Amino acid sequence: STVLRLLKLRWCSLLVLQATRAAVPLVGNAREDWKILRAVSEVVGKPLPYDTREQLQKRLVEVAPHFARLQTVEAPVWLNGQYVKALAAQAAAAPAAGVLKSPIDNFFMTDAISRASQTMAKCVQARQQMQSQ
Repeated sequence: STVLRLLKLRWCSLLVLQATRAAVPLVGNAREDWKILRAVSEVVGKPLPYDTREQLQKRLVEVAPHFARLQTVEAPVWLNGQYVKALAAQAAAAPAAGVLKSPIDNFFMTDAISRASQTMAKCVQARQQMQSQ
């Protein structure tokens, strides 16, 4: 999300919101993303009411309170928790009977260059004849 990027926040694999710092300083006329968006909002005549990063962060916490709880594991809320329940049910389900088989019958002709090659067509034909014997 743009707001996450603006605040240099990121989600890690444990669903923990973490604050990060810039790896390198800004060079020349470069600005932080939120400052660029703030400047563009002025140019288009709809200035955002945030003049500092702290004001933007405060508003973000008002809209989404979980952004105030850094370094805290949060329960996922996608689709009201149904997404996670469906994934857990799918993982617990028994595997399909039978041997797993690739849906690709002819791996050697999966790209356009191989399909256009007469030499490759002959090789595949020879392979198919060898397999049928």
